[in-house]
Amino acid sequence: MKEVRVRFAPSPTGALHIGGVRTALYNYLLARKLNGTMILRIEDTDQNRFVPGAEEYIQRSLEWVGIKIDEGVGVGGPYAPYRQSERKEIYKEYAQQLVDSGAAYYAFDTEEELDAMRERLKAAGVAIQQYNSITRMEMRNSLTLADGEVKELIQSGTPHVIRLKVPRKEEVRLNDLIRGWVMVHSSQIDDKVLMKSDGMPTYHLANVVDDYLMKISHVIRGEEWLPSAPLHVLLYKFLGWEKEMPQFAHLPLLLKPDGNGKLSKRDADRLGFPIFPLTWQDPESKEMAMGYKEAGYLPEAFINFLAFLGWNPGTTQEVFSMEELIREFSLERINKAGARFDILKAQWYNQHYLRQKPVAELAQFLQDALKKENIRCTEDRALKIVSIMHDRVTFPQDFWEQGRYFFFPPSEYDQAVVAKRWNADAVKVFASYREAIEKVEHLDAANAKSILEQVTAASGIPVGKVLQALRLVITGVGGGPDLMIIMEIIGKNEVIQRIDHALKTLRVKVS
Repeated sequence: MKEVRVRFAPSPTGALHIGGVRTALYNYLLARKLNGTMILRIEDTDQNRFVPGAEEYIQRSLEWVGIKIDEGVGVGGPYAPYRQSERKEIYKEYAQQLVDSGAAYYAFDTEEELDAMRERLKAAGVAIQQYNSITRMEMRNSLTLADGEVKELIQSGTPHVIRLKVPRKEEVRLNDLIRGWVMVHSSQIDDKVLMKSDGMPTYHLANVVDDYLMKISHVIRGEEWLPSAPLHVLLYKFLGWEKEMPQFAHLPLLLKPDGNGKLSKRDADRLGFPIFPLTWQDPESKEMAMGYKEAGYLPEAFINFLAFLGWNPGTTQEVFSMEELIREFSLERINKAGARFDILKAQWYNQHYLRQKPVAELAQFLQDALKKENIRCTEDRALKIVSIMHDRVTFPQDFWEQGRYFFFPPSEYDQAVVAKRWNADAVKVFASYREAIEKVEHLDAANAKSILEQVTAASGIPVGKVLQALRLVITGVGGGPDLMIIMEIIGKNEVIQRIDHALKTLRVKVS
């Protein structure tokens, strides 16, 4: 069996979209399952779109989610360099080979001449205005110019590109591992530029040459590259590499939550969820875009969520560790149809993984947040707080954001609860409850509950009628974890002070 070698080959043109992370993940899962090699290659041939810091961002993102690179940028390997901008001379060699064999040609057309060609085709009613097997014979290229003129133009430094000479009548076939046979007539393929006038290759030539030289066995990439696949098949044929051509697998699109169209950053911003794995700041505009990591998502939850956006194991199991994903993953179980993005599912995964963590680790999340607020908290107290909160939180920061009342008395009260629950019965019970608490040496959950039951029984008022009002007094809100344990954690004196404050502040609400 051919050695499995896969590559993730992003362009450093900005932050890494989560669709790119999913592509990297599927490549990684296949490599690990089949004892193969995971390669990181940076496709930076489009220098006009290069963004400083993007390459480092890509590497940090992969590291955060747990995708380990075996070979490539940042690691090295036998096929270095792994940045395409450092491989220009290699591409020139193969571009020249294509020209010499008659599979490609020089084109000297200016932008004005190309625009004029498109306008002629448009005026003639041609639906797609492209440089192809028909229009090429009306343009300035080495197929229409004399050999001497071509040589003179090149020697004089006249700007030119190298284009692929696509056959006029040929069926191009590709057996995609996800989509089955894809067949395109060559008349639908234009004569793509392979080498630009600045001496840099286009994606089409560079990725085919690199995949061949780096012995890539599987090309797993997004559906948006499917229209280019027949062109790449032609390149493998013209370069004499058909037998070494990798197997292709084009992944389904990530769709908007409503299923209508491809998910974009604009959609994510509008709907209020991240689109990048890590927070990204645009180096020019300085605009910040929140990442999944900074939003509080755990890498294991993020990966589990992403894995199911286009793949499923064929069972009802939804929670998978990376090791389990590697064991169960197969290209055959990737869907053809687009995967609808559901941020609520991502939150569900995060909640699940957060609950599985040891209490000590959760307590550290809380302590980290408290440190930023210059709040000191004993280890024992932090452990107690996260122990009663962990079933209710979705993100690590929720321990602090939803548990502020453990450290500060309410600065305001939920007015809906005040209107519904704050009444004469509550005032009567809490005045007596406060006096009874003051008499005990130590307040714990058990005696906090016992005293409340005694006070309400003596007053002839059911506990249920005042319990939410008591929660309001202690926390400022109408819901949360076990109230008696909350009172034990904040302590007797703090409970008394909060009751006093509420009785004074909310007395005007009594009818």
